[in-house]
Amino acid sequence: MQLAMVDDRIQALEDLHKAYQDRGLFFGDGVYEVLRSYQGRIFALDEHLQRFEKSLAAIDINGVDLDMVRRRIERAFEAAEIANAKIYFHITRGAAPRSHLEQPDMEPTFLLTVTKLEDDTHAKTNGIAVSTHPDWRWKKCDIKSLNLLPNVLARRNAAKKDCYEAILVDEAGLITEGAGSAFFAIFGRSLHTAPLAANILPSITRAFVIQAARNISLQLREQSILPTQAKLADELFIAVTTQDIIPVVKFDEQTIANGAPGPFTQQLISEFRKFTHKTS
Repeated sequence: MQLAMVDDRIQALEDLHKAYQDRGLFFGDGVYEVLRSYQGRIFALDEHLQRFEKSLAAIDINGVDLDMVRRRIERAFEAAEIANAKIYFHITRGAAPRSHLEQPDMEPTFLLTVTKLEDDTHAKTNGIAVSTHPDWRWKKCDIKSLNLLPNVLARRNAAKKDCYEAILVDEAGLITEGAGSAFFAIFGRSLHTAPLAANILPSITRAFVIQAARNISLQLREQSILPTQAKLADELFIAVTTQDIIPVVKFDEQTIANGAPGPFTQQLISEFRKFTHKTS
């Protein structure tokens, strides 16, 4: 008899719910997106769906109707009636008894959640502490895959140090990005961030930050920096979908500049708000 055990319950394998046999659970074989709404309006849905389509193609999950995904997102968001919401969704290759190679007739599995999102006004007003951690992620971080164990371990390490985020450092000693965010440094009137490559997620929020920087006449330099250089920056901040821009005032226990959110970071927060709170 082929069987399964869930917690302390034994059952026939054929009766096991497909959620327990999903390839996302077994292998992280899927891709995901996180987006949010502001005041009852979903922000940057087109951009997130475009990136989602690229992620699906990159791991060869075919036959997904993106218009269907859009309709499901909009329907779930409307049903939730949450003005400021976090919307998470993923698609895995499907569900079947565990095997590295999928079955030919397998259908992708879709999951979506809508949850209430509270803006972290304390972090935006006072800034946060971050700590560095080795970048243990796989070599295709430009794909937004479900393989997030290295990110989880980095965030757990940061939390043990009472830090808000982990800043990942590659084998060359260069900062790549945050465990769950894009990372930026300001020197004078220059905004520095790592260039997009296979080891960097093409963050939607990053793209809007860059546009906001251009709007306030900051010069963009897509160049990786060392942690020692980050400590000497005039300003640091991270950018993440759920909170947009958050100032960094402490990096590996060293205070940045005067220990308060910098003027350009505050300008960028205001400029970013113009994208998210459009009236038309």
